[in-house]
Amino acid sequence: MHLRLLKSKLHMAAVTHTELTYHGSITIDPELMEAVGLLPYEQVLIGNCNNGQRAETYVIKGSPGDRTIQMNGAMARLAEPGDRVIIISFASMTPEEAETHKPRVAVLDDKNDIVEQWEG
Repeated sequence: MHLRLLKSKLHMAAVTHTELTYHGSITIDPELMEAVGLLPYEQVLIGNCNNGQRAETYVIKGSPGDRTIQMNGAMARLAEPGDRVIIISFASMTPEEAETHKPRVAVLDDKNDIVEQWEG
């Protein structure tokens, strides 16, 4: 049996851009990705705190240090610049792996700077 547990979370990220004509995905500053262990092309669930919408897509790297959170393609319909979103990834693991697993979480301010960070 495998369980699905929280792996990574960017909490209260501020959407910086939307690009409807893009092929899809969410663009994230790689420094933020690294902070919580998100990988390029990893599947994520995005919840919009402003309107309650949720959707799944995959991550692509933005430019380091620019703090971009850009909703692309159909995801651009999910949010507007300034909306606060929660970006979550999950991992599949055995019960034994789950016993020692520690998710990585970063809380962001309205400029997408990390204000709090922890594992576990």
